[in-house]
Amino acid sequence: MNIHEHQAKAVLKEFGAPVPQGFAAFTPQEAEEAARKLGGPVFVVKSQIHAGGRGKGRFEGLGPEAKGGVRVVKSVEDVRASAEEMLGRVLVTHQTGPHGRQVNRLYIEEGADIAKELYLSLLVDRETSRVAVVASTEGGMDIEEVAAHTPEKIITIQIDPATGVFPHHGRALAEALDLKGDLARQGAKLLSQLYAAFLAKDMDMLEVNPLIITGDQQLRVLDAKVSFDANALFRQKDIVELRDKSEEDAKEIEASRHDLSYIALDGEIGCMVNGAGLAMATMDIIKLYGAEPANFLDVGGGANKEKVTAAFKIITADPNVKGILVNIFGGIMRCDIIAEGVIAAVKEVGLKVPLVVRLEGTNVQQGKDILNQSGLDVIAANDLSDAAEKIVSAVRKAA
Repeated sequence: MNIHEHQAKAVLKEFGAPVPQGFAAFTPQEAEEAARKLGGPVFVVKSQIHAGGRGKGRFEGLGPEAKGGVRVVKSVEDVRASAEEMLGRVLVTHQTGPHGRQVNRLYIEEGADIAKELYLSLLVDRETSRVAVVASTEGGMDIEEVAAHTPEKIITIQIDPATGVFPHHGRALAEALDLKGDLARQGAKLLSQLYAAFLAKDMDMLEVNPLIITGDQQLRVLDAKVSFDANALFRQKDIVELRDKSEEDAKEIEASRHDLSYIALDGEIGCMVNGAGLAMATMDIIKLYGAEPANFLDVGGGANKEKVTAAFKIITADPNVKGILVNIFGGIMRCDIIAEGVIAAVKEVGLKVPLVVRLEGTNVQQGKDILNQSGLDVIAANDLSDAAEKIVSAVRKAA
């Protein structure tokens, strides 16, 4: 689960992290009021969407000369004018894709005297079962670009959760960021604060880019991006309340209501599979046969008829889906249950695209019999390769 920048900064502030003062605004009037509270003389008007690259983004409907999604202005009037131009408009960045995201809220923040921009992030390193602290003196840039062209400028520090942050971690961070004297002490303190927030709030990624050194030699968290472990949200009620569903795909929201693992993609073949590994293999083989998957959807091992029906309806709700592949290997999940769910869903929502079903495992013959006797136009497949070949072929013939 992701949250907005202003929410992330509020969470970090609870743990003592140095963040600039700012206020969220949902209307031009609130933006103006926020600017008056801050007092100036410099204000930053930031679009709040779940995507990076906002500063270099462009608003649909505005000319190329228009400013991006992050603007530095010097008057309360300019804050309001920017808010009136940005709110309700679609912002397109390199992370949103061509469709962009509508800006429904802003963050009005005090300006900062930036002397140097740094990069700092914490993430879960699944290979070492530790928290990886990634630091670079090249802040304010895409860290992927730094990794590709100057990898020696990215330093990784490992923290064992069994011990937590020790003084040597702070010294290593200071060396990685080239911090001296009091700045080195501030860096060590900030690392402890961020690590405490990371563990306490069940984060799986915390990125500060940029972390800045101000003109008066103070560290400040100028931007913050945080995502949380979805499996731990049951114990993070305050974080769940920060969820902005307008930033999420409606189909993914519906899937979460039925405890389905669903991620929307850009392809044309909808997939319903049981098991994450089998789902990944199904997506790969669809690509191997020259098509693109429209989604990742794992119905899980213990799905019932209602859950399968919901999954099928979510797939068919995607207008980009030109064909559907159901690939089930019955272990805990019985093939006859899948068959009944597919039939129920088709009868409820109709079937306007080709449907290929591959069943194997527990009660496979019963499942096949149910489908064969349903009267539905279902294409049976013998194995995964056969299923992928048939759905790709059927989609191309229907085009």
